[in-house]
Amino acid sequence: MIHFADHELSRDAFLGGRLHLYQPKAGYRAGVDPVLLAAAVPARPGQSVLELGCGAGAAIFCLGARVADLALTGVELQPAYAELARRNAAESGLPFEIFCADLGALPAALRQRQFDHVIANPPYFRPGAHSRAVDAGRATALSETETPLALWVAVAAKRLAPKGYLHMIQRVDRLPEMLAACEGRLGAPEVLPLAARAGRAPELVILRARKGGRAAFRLHAATILHDGERHLEDGESYCPEIIDILRGGAGLSWPL
Repeated sequence: MIHFADHELSRDAFLGGRLHLYQPKAGYRAGVDPVLLAAAVPARPGQSVLELGCGAGAAIFCLGARVADLALTGVELQPAYAELARRNAAESGLPFEIFCADLGALPAALRQRQFDHVIANPPYFRPGAHSRAVDAGRATALSETETPLALWVAVAAKRLAPKGYLHMIQRVDRLPEMLAACEGRLGAPEVLPLAARAGRAPELVILRARKGGRAAFRLHAATILHDGERHLEDGESYCPEIIDILRGGAGLSWPL
């Protein structure tokens, strides 16, 4: 499949309408996870950002919409999603370069470059850990095929400039793998758990690690996504900080 036909796509609003992205109607569709990932990155105008496995571009374009004058680059394995990312960038007016490539075989032009930030939302599930998705794009996005999680970290470390940051969102049960992959490659690891509600165990974490970082490991208190102990009525119940991120394009605060 080379591209998505227009009738296969929806045009969806992010950041309270500051950003609109085309996504497949029946396939992998970005939720809040890439928005939270983008919000966690302390990028500054003039810096460069690389997203590994960018899909249609939700995370990197949310970051580009929040922070002006970033040099945005993506890597995406599937040609249809890479083409969709190009279209989204053009229609959003964001400068963007994309490489359609496997993480294990990046083109020489990309291997010669380094970035201030690398972000990634790797597959959440190991092969066989969940029922197979009908859509091939969704299956690739949600479960590992040929690219182990450790390779995502290794590639990120190589592409980071000295003192550059990796930010990666992942399921909490994959945290040991991420930390092990950082050993000898990235330092100063920090983990921000994301819990649906107060009193519930976190299901996701955002990992921050720095090239050449020497600070000790830090495990922060969980960021709570929803108000209340349980969902009581139809509609959203996000906490005010999360609403500011999802609707206002705010950054995600890391505890000091």
